[in-house]
Amino acid sequence: MSTDSPRSGEEQWSRAELLARVVTESQRHYADYSLFNQAMADRLQLHPTDMQCIALLDMEPGPVSTGDIARLTGLTSGSATRLVDRLAKAGIVERKADPQDRRRSLVSLNAEARDRISTAWETPGRAFGAVLDSYSDAELAVIADYLHRAAEVGRAQAERLTSGG
Repeated sequence: MSTDSPRSGEEQWSRAELLARVVTESQRHYADYSLFNQAMADRLQLHPTDMQCIALLDMEPGPVSTGDIARLTGLTSGSATRLVDRLAKAGIVERKADPQDRRRSLVSLNAEARDRISTAWETPGRAFGAVLDSYSDAELAVIADYLHRAAEVGRAQAERLTSGG
């Protein structure tokens, strides 16, 4: 049985076959996306962890604390601080005093870095967008739901594993 394309004609996938395919394709997606993330990091002369942090900062509605970065990335607070130091030194993030608590700083992407990274993402973004364009709105809703729920499970399992559970 090939997992590369749907069966033709009237044949249907069994639930077991579909589940196995989802697992296999999820593993393949993770491996391939890791390779892509490394290639993008290399292109931008960054570390893959830097790319993860940048992507997470880009999704946040505003500046975040280093503690938030540690939580979002799964790094220890010391590692998150070193990551922010490295990104600040490279001119990718800015630190500003927290208006609510002057003892801590908030971190955000600087505009120039955001533009540089956006430019690097133009071609890959179009390619990923072309894949999504081939799905109906209903299919996109299912894909988005799966990704959201799988991410929640991943975060919970990462927390369980790091807490010794």
